[in-house]
Amino acid sequence: MLLFNVQVVRQNVTGLQWMASEAWISMISLQMPHLMPYLGGTLGIAIRRGEISGLRDFLLQIRPNLNHNDTHGNSMLLHYLEKVNFTTSFGDQVSFDENGDALPIYDIMNWVWLPDGKTKVQRVGEVKRSAFKGEELTLDEDKIFWNFESKQPPRSVCSESCPPGTRMARKKGEPECCFDCVPCSEGKISNITDSMECTSCPEDFWSSPQRDHCVPKKTEFLSYNEPLGICLTTTSLLGTFICVVVLGIFIHHRSTPIVRANNSELSFQLLLSLKLCFLCSLLFIGRPRLWTCQLRHAAFGISFVLCVSCILVKTMVVLAVFRASKPGGESSLKWFGAVQQRGTVLVLTSVQAAICTAWLVSASPVPHKNTQYHSDKIVYECAVGSTVGFAVLLGYIGLLAILSCLLAFLARNLPDSFNEAKHITFSMLIFCAVWVAFVPAYISSPGKYADAVEVFAILASSFGLLVALFGPKCYIILLRPERNTKKAIMGRDIGS
Repeated sequence: MLLFNVQVVRQNVTGLQWMASEAWISMISLQMPHLMPYLGGTLGIAIRRGEISGLRDFLLQIRPNLNHNDTHGNSMLLHYLEKVNFTTSFGDQVSFDENGDALPIYDIMNWVWLPDGKTKVQRVGEVKRSAFKGEELTLDEDKIFWNFESKQPPRSVCSESCPPGTRMARKKGEPECCFDCVPCSEGKISNITDSMECTSCPEDFWSSPQRDHCVPKKTEFLSYNEPLGICLTTTSLLGTFICVVVLGIFIHHRSTPIVRANNSELSFQLLLSLKLCFLCSLLFIGRPRLWTCQLRHAAFGISFVLCVSCILVKTMVVLAVFRASKPGGESSLKWFGAVQQRGTVLVLTSVQAAICTAWLVSASPVPHKNTQYHSDKIVYECAVGSTVGFAVLLGYIGLLAILSCLLAFLARNLPDSFNEAKHITFSMLIFCAVWVAFVPAYISSPGKYADAVEVFAILASSFGLLVALFGPKCYIILLRPERNTKKAIMGRDIGS
C-alpha cells in the first residue's frame, strides 16, 4: 500500500472514493497529512474492537466438562455456546450459531481530514448479522467526511435516474448502469422513477402531457354550446318560425284564389311536414342518448316522406286536372279527390313508418363511444345499428323524390294556369341535389361533423322546398295582392 500510494501521489489520482479492506483501513502509517488530498474520505470495514473487562480472568477460571456430548455428536463447548445470548456493557448483543461461530459485528470507518491538517479515523456505522433479522447496515451519513468539493457523496451510476414519464433503455455493449431515458409514447405512462417499461392507459383515459399519469379523454359531440351547434340550432328554429308564419299567412288568406287554386289542404300538410323536418334536425345536436339515437332517424325519415308525399300528390293532382281539362278526361279527377289525396299520403308515409319500426326492432341505433377518429378523444355518436336499415330509409325518400321530380318535369310545359309544376320541379331538383351531395360528404366526415353534415342537408333541403314552393305565393299574397284574383291566376304565371 505504501508503494501504491507513492504512485497515487505522483500521478495525482484525485476525485475518487476509496473503499478500504480491513487490512489497511486502520493502518496508522497511511494516515499522513500529505496523503489526505488523495485518500481522505476513505471508507472501510474493520472488525469490531473493544475492551471487555474481566475476560482474561474468566477464561483462566472456567473448567468445562470435557466428557459431555449431545445427541448429534458435537463437543468441551458447543452445547453451552448455543445457549449464550447476552448484551455487552457497550450495547452489543453476543450469540453463537449452531457451528459455534460468533455472529460478526463490523465497524464502518471513515478517514477524516481535519481543518488543522491532522487526521483521524472515526466510526460512522456498523454491519452486523443477527440470528433473527439477518444482516443489518447502520450508517450515520451526517458524520461521513466526503473528500469532494461538493462535500456530497459521489454518484454510483453512469446515467442519471429516469424520471416518471420515461422508461429506461439499456445501452447495448455498455454496463447495466448506462441507459437512456426514453419518453413514454402517447397513451402510455410511467409513474415511478427508473421504470423499465411504460404501461397503457385504460380505454377511456389518455396520458397526460408529462406522461406520468392517465387523465380522462376529452369527449366530443355536436354541442348546443359550440359555434357550429349554435348556428345549426338557430337556423333550425328560424326555419320552423318561417313555416309557422307562412302557415298563418295561408290560413288567413285561405279563401283567396291563389291559396284555393294550389290545393290548400295539401299545402297545409306540406307546411306542417316542413316544420317537423326543421325540428327533427335538433335531435342530431347534443350528447347522443338512447332515445335521441332511436328517434332522430325515425323522425327524419317519416317527416321527409310526409313532405315528399304531399309534393308527389300535388304533382299528380296537377296532371289529373290538366287531363280533366281535355275532352273525355273528366273521369281522371275522381281518383284524386280529397279522400284519395289523404289516403295516398297516409299510405306512402306508413311504408316509411314500417321501415323505421323494422329497423328499430331488428338493429336499433344506440349511443357509441368511438375512439377510432382521435386517439386522445372519445367521440360520442349514434351508431346506426343496421346500415341496411339506414340505406332503405334514405332510398325510399330518394325514390319518392325522383318520382315527384319526373312527374313535375313532365308537367313543366303545361299552360300557365298549371304553373305549380314548374315550382315543384325546381324544388325537387334542389332536394335531390342536396341529398346526392350528402352521401359522400357524410361518409367522409369524421365524428361530430357527420352529424353536422346531416343536419345541414336536412336544413338545406327543407329551405329549398319552403322557398321554391311557397316563396312565389307569399310574394303575391303580401306584395302583389292585385294578382291574387281568379282572372290573373288563370291568365298568367303566378311566379312571374
